[in-house]
Amino acid sequence: MNRMAYPLSALLLLFSAISVAQTVSSSKENEPSFKMNPEFSISTNTGISENHTTLMAVIKMADLEDVLSSDGPFTVFAPSNVAFDNLSEFNLGSFLKPDNKKEVYSLLTHHIVAGNISASNILRQMCQGNGTASFTTVLGDELIATMDGTDIVLTDQFGNTAKITNADANQCNGVIHEIDSVFVPKKI
Repeated sequence: MNRMAYPLSALLLLFSAISVAQTVSSSKENEPSFKMNPEFSISTNTGISENHTTLMAVIKMADLEDVLSSDGPFTVFAPSNVAFDNLSEFNLGSFLKPDNKKEVYSLLTHHIVAGNISASNILRQMCQGNGTASFTTVLGDELIATMDGTDIVLTDQFGNTAKITNADANQCNGVIHEIDSVFVPKKI
């Protein structure tokens, strides 16, 4: 009986994960704040998005506008303006000063993974990883993906968590997943 329990559990997790991925993608497609042109780059679409003006300011401050316009591919876990507004740990206005360029760079690269990783890829890796998937940011830190009900939740090595609220905004050089929190590396 135990021999059947593991394969059956894995199959059920895979089925529910695929269903969740389809729900996340299809339920959010018509939200105007996340509609992006797949022919544009991550940098261009972020600059156009009214929901990501703070993220664009961070991209510019970190001098990563050209990088996020290049071929990539990149996966960006993009905090919305609301996510930045909810930061209580520090004053974002004073943080985005030229003296803090290194820290701003660290903050931003804590949200970027090399490669084009769709929500269904995240879920598939979670199924293969017994409910978790691990991704390394371009900063070299680890993000762990898990499920909380029907939500994909990311946790960084410092215990910060963020839920993917809008998934799979395809770009010409990768994909953006909007998240509801900002990963603030403890070393900042």
